[in-house]
Amino acid sequence: MPRFHYKAVTTAGQVVEGALEATSRSAVIDRLRRDGHTPIRADEIAGWQVGGLAASLRFGRQLSATDVILLTRELATLLQAGLPLDRALQVAADISAAGPRRRFLTAVLDAVRGGSTLADAMAAQPAKLPPFYVGMIRAGEAGAALDTVLTRLADTLERGHALRESIRSALYYPVIVLVVAGCTLVFLLTVVVPEFKPLFDDTGRALPTPMAILLASGDFLGRWWWLLGAGLVALVLFLRASYRRPQGRLRWDGLLRGTPLLGDLLIKVEVARFARTLGTLLANGVATLQAFSIAVGAVGNRAIAVAIEGAASRLKRGEGLAQPLFETGVFPRLAAQLLQVGEESGQFEPMLMRIADIYDQETRRTLDRLLALLVPLVTIGLGALVAGIIGSMLSAILSTYDLPI
Repeated sequence: MPRFHYKAVTTAGQVVEGALEATSRSAVIDRLRRDGHTPIRADEIAGWQVGGLAASLRFGRQLSATDVILLTRELATLLQAGLPLDRALQVAADISAAGPRRRFLTAVLDAVRGGSTLADAMAAQPAKLPPFYVGMIRAGEAGAALDTVLTRLADTLERGHALRESIRSALYYPVIVLVVAGCTLVFLLTVVVPEFKPLFDDTGRALPTPMAILLASGDFLGRWWWLLGAGLVALVLFLRASYRRPQGRLRWDGLLRGTPLLGDLLIKVEVARFARTLGTLLANGVATLQAFSIAVGAVGNRAIAVAIEGAASRLKRGEGLAQPLFETGVFPRLAAQLLQVGEESGQFEPMLMRIADIYDQETRRTLDRLLALLVPLVTIGLGALVAGIIGSMLSAILSTYDLPI
C-alpha cells in the first residue's frame, strides 16, 4: 500500500505533518477531514523503485505556475458569467490544450460530479498547488463566493509569479557572465597556457612561481577534468540530499538568511509572501489561526518560517500580531508599525496587502541595486583575472630570457 506525506492545519491552527498509508490520495484527504483537520497537501512518497523513479522523471506531467494561474482565471471568469461549477470545469477543460492542465481539470470535474467539493477534489490531485490555494477554495465554497475568491486567487498568484519572473530575468545576465568567465578561464589554462610550456622547457631555467602555478593548474584540468566533474556532481547531490532533510534545510536556510545583502533581499521576499497570503486568506473568511498557519506554510525559507511561527502562541492568547512579529527579528520595523496601525484602525487585511505591495516594490529596488553592483564587479574581476594570467606569462617569458621587465 502506498505511503503519503501530508500537511494539514488543526482546529487550533497548528500545522501538522506526517505519513499515512492509504489506497489513494483521496483516502488520505478524507481521513484528515474526519480527524477535524484542514488538508493542505498530500503527496505520495516515492521510493527508489523503477516505477517511482520513472514517474518522477516524466516530463510535463505536473502543473506549472502559469497553468495554475490560467485555470484559476478561467474558472473565475466562467463562474462570474453564471455557469454552474461542473459546466465551468467542463468548458475550462475543453478550451485547454492537451496536457497537464486538461488532465487536472478533467480529474477535478469527475470528482465534483461524484459529489466532492471543489476544494477536496483539488486537494486529492497530485498537482503541486500553492499551500493556501485549497484553503481559500474551501472558504469560498463555504461563503458562497467562489467566483470572487477565484478572482482574488488569480490576482495573488499573478503578482507572485510576476515577482519571481522579474527576479529570474534579472539574474540571467550575471549568470551568463559567470558561465562565460568560467569557460574563458578553462580555455586559457588548458589550451593557451600549455602552448608556452615548450618555450620554458628549452631554456632549462626554473619558472617563476606564478607561471609554475598556471602550468600546473592547466595540466591538472587537462588530465583530471572528469574527476572535477564527478566531484561537482557528487557535491550537488550531497547538498540536495542535505537540503531535503528538515534539519539540513533549516540549517541552510538559516545561513542564507544571515548572508549580507542576500539575507535582506530574502527577508523582503518572504515578508511580502507571508503578508499577501495571510491578507488574502483573512479577506476570504478563513479563521485567523488557520490562516496564520497556512501563511507560515507558504513561506519558502524554513528559518524565517520557524521564526514567524513563534508568534502563534501569543496569537492564541488573543494578542495582536504586530508586536510578536516584530520581536521575531524577521519583520522589519516598518511592516510591524503598519500592522499595528491596521489592527488599531480595523483595516488589518487591507494593511497586509499594502505591506505585500510595499515589500514587492522594495524587493525589485533591492534586486536592481544588487545587480547594478554585481555585473560590473564580475566584469572587472574577470578582466583582472585574465590580465593577471597574461601578466604572469609575459613576466615569465621576460625573466626566462633575462630581458628587463
